[in-house]
Amino acid sequence: TWIEWDSLILAVNSGKIDAVIAGMAMTEERKQSVDFTDTYYVADIVAVTMKGSKYENAKSIKDLTGAKVTSQVATIWYDTIEEQLQNAEIMPPVDSTPSTITSLTSGKSDVIVIDMPTALAAQMSNPDMVILDLTEGDFVTSSEDTDFGIAVKKGNTELVEELNKVVSKLDDAKKEELMKKAL
Repeated sequence: TWIEWDSLILAVNSGKIDAVIAGMAMTEERKQSVDFTDTYYVADIVAVTMKGSKYENAKSIKDLTGAKVTSQVATIWYDTIEEQLQNAEIMPPVDSTPSTITSLTSGKSDVIVIDMPTALAAQMSNPDMVILDLTEGDFVTSSEDTDFGIAVKKGNTELVEELNKVVSKLDDAKKEELMKKAL
């Protein structure tokens, strides 16, 4: 069953699904609605453009001045652009990750902001996408922005404990191996 991103917490709390394993960052706001397992993956937030774009060689978020930028609604990604790209043209959020990518590949936006695993997966299908190397001034993030946990219904400590048993057995190498498989 496909569930829209901004309905996932509702679905887990209504009992429609037992858990959300979908790259959900464990924000304080989300922790008010659901319980999370321990961190199962840490994913950097990145900016992506197309080959040939005037932003292709950006080395800092300051180099994105004037760029039309968007991301997916109800995500840390969109919050990040609203908070940190004051000199860009912030476009309205889009409804899904595929729509975010289409916004870029169709030319509607110049830059999109997503997480690294999503960017790598998108790049497999769209080799003209460029993940920017912002080594001279990257997004400022916290573990709340980048640490993914499995969300379960608030108070379901039994399921959290069972899932944590599995998560605790995953070392960094295994996590990367699983992510590569998923990509």
